[in-house]
Amino acid sequence: MPQVSTKTSAVLASLLLLLLAVSLISREPQADPRLKNAYRRPEMNGWTYVHLEGTPAELGFQHGYLLAPELGDAFKVTQLELTHDNGKSWEFFRTAAKEMLWPHIEQEYRDEMQGIAEGAGARGVKVDLWDIVAMNASMEWSYYVNQYDKERGIHSPPSVTAPSHCSAFVATGSYTKDGRIVMAHNNWTQYLDGERWTVMFDIVPAQGHRFIMDGYPGLIHSGDDFGINSAGMMVTETTISNFHGWDANGIPECVRARKALQYSSSIDDFVRIMKEGNNGGYANNWLVADRKTNEIADLELGLKNVNVERTKDGYFAGSNFPINDKMIHEETDFPVGNLSNSANARHVRWDQLMKENKGKIDVAAAEKFLADHYDTYERKEQADERTLCGHIDLSPRGDLPWMPAYGMAGAVINKVSDSAMAEKLTLAADAGHACGLNFKAAEHLKKHPEFAWQKSLLRDMDAHRWATFSAGM
Repeated sequence: MPQVSTKTSAVLASLLLLLLAVSLISREPQADPRLKNAYRRPEMNGWTYVHLEGTPAELGFQHGYLLAPELGDAFKVTQLELTHDNGKSWEFFRTAAKEMLWPHIEQEYRDEMQGIAEGAGARGVKVDLWDIVAMNASMEWSYYVNQYDKERGIHSPPSVTAPSHCSAFVATGSYTKDGRIVMAHNNWTQYLDGERWTVMFDIVPAQGHRFIMDGYPGLIHSGDDFGINSAGMMVTETTISNFHGWDANGIPECVRARKALQYSSSIDDFVRIMKEGNNGGYANNWLVADRKTNEIADLELGLKNVNVERTKDGYFAGSNFPINDKMIHEETDFPVGNLSNSANARHVRWDQLMKENKGKIDVAAAEKFLADHYDTYERKEQADERTLCGHIDLSPRGDLPWMPAYGMAGAVINKVSDSAMAEKLTLAADAGHACGLNFKAAEHLKKHPEFAWQKSLLRDMDAHRWATFSAGM
């Protein structure tokens, strides 16, 4: 038998290895072309940054695919919260999403939500279109359930109420250090979902303006509502407490909020889009700014009552209080004169801070405001439900009737930007309490055993340092 030289053996071995490599490569799944322009960055100070770009279907697929693990986890949280707080099955929300909401969602956002389900599915996450639609309306369902139960004589759980989320301000003119716009916001929400509201989206849609916003996995809108677009618009909001109203024939708020951020080039544009097809869901005071004109506005968006105030020299603040008397009496049962109420106490504090810091407000001052622990009713420093940096779980009044409605909540997500930053689609964000206090799940579940239903999904949320995020980073 002829001998094979050492050199020939080496060549044959190399060829075999090459053929094996080609064979293995051919068996690996090829990258989906819809992911071509999308990417995510490693976690930064508690935040996950994702860049999405393309048609609505492509944006959705990229979102679902890149955030599949986070989306699967967030889906479990949304299911748990909605079914527990509203006393309804998940199928109830899926059915309402399909039969009530879907007919009023325009094709662009239908395609994007379908894409999210497909992208998540491609990574093995078991969600479908109706799960995604129901998730996107998660902030609106209590308004619908409140009306649904009332019409049927059903006694709703105390948690079926308009949420009291967030504290925020926007200032301009003589109130700010450089005479231009400063905007800040924190998200008051249950730790269960707040510790997952840590996605920073940079979105380049095929139509409309590029925008950056904080958000929650699976949602086409921020939900937390802090966003900046390339046309110069800066947007945030706080909910209106004790609000009642719902129009089943209206356009879901989640769709209008996303559309307004994507397509607005002026305050007039924003107001028009939010008013068109208003369903009353997630009634808010929208704080809006146009850095091109240095004008700011407060859009108080109820269902029957819609009010707009605008100025180029002043401030607007929000902390879940209604403003217009007609709205208060027709659409809320808000306790206007009760200064021990969280919304009212925080309102007082905003006015104090704006007055004390007039002419000095900048990004650094705004970050300090969001960490504020002054209780205006008690007139002392005390982290609780009345302070701008909210700590409902630390309140000495934790056994009051409102506790189940608020849940184990706090001001856990913070954002700030000004005109100079907004020109570059840039914002500063802080995951966790801005004051630096950490939330420890086991400790608080021990203190509040009534929230044991959250145990399987509740986790620690440590305070992080402020981080800066820009489009295209």
